[in-house]
Amino acid sequence: MTDSVPEGRVAEAEEAAAVEPEYDPAAPAPLNVPRTPTGNAGVDAQLDRLADADHLATDGHLEVYEDVHGGLRDALTELDARPGPPGPPGPPAPAPPYGNRAPAPSYHQSRS
Repeated sequence: MTDSVPEGRVAEAEEAAAVEPEYDPAAPAPLNVPRTPTGNAGVDAQLDRLADADHLATDGHLEVYEDVHGGLRDALTELDARPGPPGPPGPPAPAPPYGNRAPAPSYHQSRS
């Protein structure tokens, strides 16, 4: 008996090894974190932009995170600039001490 492998099988084994990449912990890997839409188009676009980090090496994440942070900050600034509904009414203004009339003259006049 011989321990040799037929040539066709050696080529198949080499091909299979070339197809399966080695595990690289630093390689980009999607986090598969679900993103729930907020209903605000600007915020949703920034959350979708986070998915770009899934395809980058770790050293490329910072640029994406800074971009998303700036976009979210701009969206909040835009919300602050928009006039909102009027707030609840405040307490009524205090009434003047004598209503709409002038104070009565004092009957306590001092005589010197």
